[in-house]
Amino acid sequence: MKPEIEDIVGLSSLEAAPLLLGCIIRRQTPKGIIKLKIVETEAYHQDDPASHSFRGLTPRTAPMFQAGGHMYVYFTYGMHYCLNIVTGPAGRGEGVLLRAAEPREGIDIMKANRGIDDIKNLANGPGKLAQALGIFDTSLSGKILNKSSIFLEEPTQQVGASDISTGPRVGIRHAAEQPWRFYIKGNPFVSKK
Repeated sequence: MKPEIEDIVGLSSLEAAPLLLGCIIRRQTPKGIIKLKIVETEAYHQDDPASHSFRGLTPRTAPMFQAGGHMYVYFTYGMHYCLNIVTGPAGRGEGVLLRAAEPREGIDIMKANRGIDDIKNLANGPGKLAQALGIFDTSLSGKILNKSSIFLEEPTQQVGASDISTGPRVGIRHAAEQPWRFYIKGNPFVSKK
């Protein structure tokens, strides 16, 4: 299935999160194009106590309540930005955290953005992934994918259900036991095995 933005609009985050695996996230920068293959995601929704949308609409979480296809970027732990793809219909706080990705193109740009040379550690965590993409603030929050500098492209190779593992989400206090983390089995760029 080709995951177009239109496909995500009506899906819950739990439906969209595994579909995003294998998709290419591309960013056009002044230094060139960056491309990464999404290898790990986590689903969040407004009925989930671990979700930013759980407490309702706020200025910070407003992008999560927009229609699927928007981006939600937030700052966490006083040092990291994280990128989410909003899913579901407008008014329902749903999003998929892009948790890890495999660098494909623009690797030198990503290395400069991250200040490291180790390709395995360029985007193997949500804060690292955002930094590799050159996301250093929340200015993309609320923007629409494919109508800003960030684009979602179909997978170069389809990821089937048998290629996907699930597990508990990482780095949260509430509802951590929920198996709403999705990742490509055996991929060396996944954040947590």
